[in-house]
Amino acid sequence: MSQVVFITGATSGFGQAAAHCFAKAGWSVIITGRREERLQQLAAQLALRAPVHYAVLDVRDETAVKAVVAELPTGFKQVTSLVNNAGLALSPLPAQKVDLADWHTMIDTNVTGLVNVTHALLPTLLDTGEGASIINLGSIAGQWPYPGSHVYGASKAFVKQFSYNLRCDLLGTGVRVTDLAPGIAETEFTLVRTKGDQSASDKLYNGTTPLTAEDIAEQIFYIATLPAHICINRLEVMPTRQAWSPFAVDRDE
Repeated sequence: MSQVVFITGATSGFGQAAAHCFAKAGWSVIITGRREERLQQLAAQLALRAPVHYAVLDVRDETAVKAVVAELPTGFKQVTSLVNNAGLALSPLPAQKVDLADWHTMIDTNVTGLVNVTHALLPTLLDTGEGASIINLGSIAGQWPYPGSHVYGASKAFVKQFSYNLRCDLLGTGVRVTDLAPGIAETEFTLVRTKGDQSASDKLYNGTTPLTAEDIAEQIFYIATLPAHICINRLEVMPTRQAWSPFAVDRDE
């Protein structure tokens, strides 16, 4: 049976790098995302190495998710691994200064979108059985709070607990579930979060050595290709040059 991976948010960052990683290994690759031009370009690159199918998809749209899964062509229907990568952070300002619409967008994408895709593909993954994987992209923000994380961190905490709970429900089916939680990584993440502020992105990564999209893609592929009897429940990956900070204390001046 050929190995088939379904990747959300494949138009940039971890998703794009993961698509290259799986294609290099000869997997059949399904790439989805909202930006069709980027999907077409990526599909053309991947097709030089492996079978590829792309679908324009906004994971927030339940009906669209169901349609994409139902219409997968022959050779791509039996998904072996799901990589729930689509997600974003917005508004790094304090909670009291954030536009409510940005909170809703993060919840709709990071939580509702994750649930939509997982639910739609569960029957297929259960049919695949032993060795199938659901790899959910969380974040260290789901475990460790920091100023400006508000709904983003809360949504990634949902990813963590949802992954754990899925593991309980899927016990005995052979389907594995992992919460992969990266630390600081240099992708388009900060550009999206700051609505295109390149200087803010440069400042975040300047003078240190962050993770790369390829670093996380390698971890995704590693998890998906472990022997069927091994499941990593949660994998937290940080660059060596990142660690935790002391508790903040408000003091009288």
